[in-house]
Amino acid sequence: MALLETWRNLAYGDGLDDKKKEELWAGYFQIEKGIYEQILSNPGEVVTGTVKELAEKYETEILIMTGFLDGINESLKGYENPIETMEEDTQVKIEIDPEKLYYNMVEAKANWLFELPQWDSILMPEKRKELYKAQKASGTVRKGKKVFPNDPCPCGSGKKYKKCCGKNA
Repeated sequence: MALLETWRNLAYGDGLDDKKKEELWAGYFQIEKGIYEQILSNPGEVVTGTVKELAEKYETEILIMTGFLDGINESLKGYENPIETMEEDTQVKIEIDPEKLYYNMVEAKANWLFELPQWDSILMPEKRKELYKAQKASGTVRKGKKVFPNDPCPCGSGKKYKKCCGKNA
């Protein structure tokens, strides 16, 4: 079984009761924060190695590292690691795209990550605010202006809506 499947079964599956799942996630978030603090302290560094080597480098378990790699995968520069088929000896690379990473942290509502002090030297406050607003706006559904029966038809025919496109509505 691939590492990712094992991780997902553990983290999201039915194998643990709610209390154990809560403990797992609380521990994971602490470890994740520590790894991000190290990565963001040197954002230009490209980290490479096997999954096992990275777990050792960041002093964590292989499954926790697998969950981390799953979470960061969409925030990397121009590529993704083969997380679906990853095993202990799979070579992986972590080269972050800071803007993508910050945006994705906001999307995940991970304020313990996007509020890390390391961001101060990576992205200017204005840029962080812009990314934050862009992410929040991406989930906002805006309704178009309501068309009433006697309004001109939005199709541009020049007829009233009720005599044109509104007939079939």
